[in-house]
Amino acid sequence: MSEKPINPGDDSGSTMLNGAPAASDRQSVTLGPDGPLLLHDHHLVNSLAHFNRENIPDRKPHAKGAGAFGELVITQDISRYTKAALFQPGARTRALLRFSTVAGEAGSPDTWRDVRGFALKFYTTEGNWDLVGNNTPIFFLRDPMKFPHFIRSQKRLGDKGLRDQTMQWDFWTLSPETAHQVTYLMGDRGLPRTWRHMNGYGSHTYMLINEAGERFWTKFHFHTNQGVENWSGQDAEEIAGQDADFHRRDLFEAIERGDYPSWTLSIQVMPYEEAKTYRINPFDLTKTWPHADYPLIEVGTLTLNENPENFFAQIDQASFAPSNIVPGIGFSPDRMLLARVFAYADAQRARLGVNHDQIPVNQPLPEVREASNTYTFDGPMRYFHSGAQPTYAANSAGRPYADEQGRLESGWEADGEMVLAAQTLREDDDDFSQAGILVREVFTEAQRQRLVDTVAGGLAQIERPEVLERALWYWRSVDEGVGARIEETVARLTGQAADSAAERTPLREGDSA
Repeated sequence: MSEKPINPGDDSGSTMLNGAPAASDRQSVTLGPDGPLLLHDHHLVNSLAHFNRENIPDRKPHAKGAGAFGELVITQDISRYTKAALFQPGARTRALLRFSTVAGEAGSPDTWRDVRGFALKFYTTEGNWDLVGNNTPIFFLRDPMKFPHFIRSQKRLGDKGLRDQTMQWDFWTLSPETAHQVTYLMGDRGLPRTWRHMNGYGSHTYMLINEAGERFWTKFHFHTNQGVENWSGQDAEEIAGQDADFHRRDLFEAIERGDYPSWTLSIQVMPYEEAKTYRINPFDLTKTWPHADYPLIEVGTLTLNENPENFFAQIDQASFAPSNIVPGIGFSPDRMLLARVFAYADAQRARLGVNHDQIPVNQPLPEVREASNTYTFDGPMRYFHSGAQPTYAANSAGRPYADEQGRLESGWEADGEMVLAAQTLREDDDDFSQAGILVREVFTEAQRQRLVDTVAGGLAQIERPEVLERALWYWRSVDEGVGARIEETVARLTGQAADSAAERTPLREGDSA
């Protein structure tokens, strides 16, 4: 008789939640071999109860994603613009970069057409700095009141539970400010080949402050050193059916084999006073700053060289929020940015808990955390605390508290009556001009044709005539020629669809053949 194969699990080496040895991870406690389970089998009860609570709520947008750790190395001197420690010459800062899709759910394919998130957390010597951006330099909206409505228009219908082209285009065409971003999305860059082969942008306008207290406006650009590469629509659809996690797999395997992806960080800088009179509102998230006016200034290189050891702990629980700011960097009057300063941190409080910043992946560097002195207290999962020190400020017990007064170093001037009003338009602030420039001057003819085919394919699925009519106006406003080609293609596609549907109508008993 052959010997019983060795089972490496025969000798228990696991523990229960309290650290004590577990009796078995294979058998429950029962009343005899065939008897009922016993409630006081606390290892079983704990295992099942924890299993029921393993999942945390998905992010509402950006639910599908993955990421890796790396390092930002500063190779140029931009100290004339900012005193932020991570931007000083030669500085090396550990970073976490999470890529994502915006509209897709957690189980959706990586290669569906969508904007890609590009969220960065920098573990600086002055605290964590989060830069939350996308693979496009602009966004769909300039006013945050529209944001929840926009996200819902990309999700699913309440009755069918299906995504819907009519709903999507209805929202976009009733908010023409979306035209620039929609043109990016429907163009080739809506289908990046991999995360490694796409650019990333901070998108919003931020403030930089130098040691002298001088203020500048800036935009952050991360240009891929692998080159920008994109899929065709057909290839992306095929990959979606073959490997829904294609981008996630590609990133992990590239880093695992030592093929570390990198991006060159550059900034655009606008002198503080120029923002008041520049022909484009520099705080409008639907607009770019022309490089001819504000050329790119190289800063350094971001390299990803470390895969997560545990996806849930280090990627799923990672929380990103523009409110994580450091000295030398500030906000701007960008309405979307100011709303996100609240909304992103609050989303993490709802998803991970009020003390999400104490989860290891979200903690600042040890030396920063040990020197921290925050006046927030208690709440679920509180780990770090201030002991018996006073919980209030001001206090006379010697616990330090902040008490600066006067002009805010990272502030700006504002005056006016409280109103409900759209942003004031400047000389070149219409909704369609930059989208038109993108189509005519940046896209090649082959790219324009792919844009026509992609847009027309979506518009052909619109079920309400008034929405389709508005969508055709939308694209004629972007570019008259491209709009006409889209209209012609939609007419051809809808005619073919009607013919095809008639051909597919099944014969019923009694019908003539």
